[in-house]
Amino acid sequence: QVQLVESGGGLVQPGGSLRLSCAASGIIYSIYVMGWYRQAPGKQRGLVAAITNVGFKNYADSVKGRFTISGDNAKNTVYLQMNGLKPEDTAVYYCNLHMDGVDYWGQGTQVTVSS
Repeated sequence: QVQLVESGGGLVQPGGSLRLSCAASGIIYSIYVMGWYRQAPGKQRGLVAAITNVGFKNYADSVKGRFTISGDNAKNTVYLQMNGLKPEDTAVYYCNLHMDGVDYWGQGTQVTVSS
């Protein structure tokens, strides 16, 4: 059974920074994609950033240059460093693991950007 445990959300002022972490436990295959999605009220969940087991990275256009995704394969953990946060980044952020055709999701962590 795969579990994803997220941490690092919170309230931050515009221009501030936060770092999200997601640790995966259970049976993790050698080939996978881990990433972060977000969902704001009244909007669909969308990709923020993703990283493969070999380090290929993909970002949503809205976060390029501000967010950085990284991973630690030994710990099965992925991080999302968020800098230059804007009010429009406010959302629930969900960790995702895509492995062997199956999507696993974390419980979500709230990120609120407000003065």
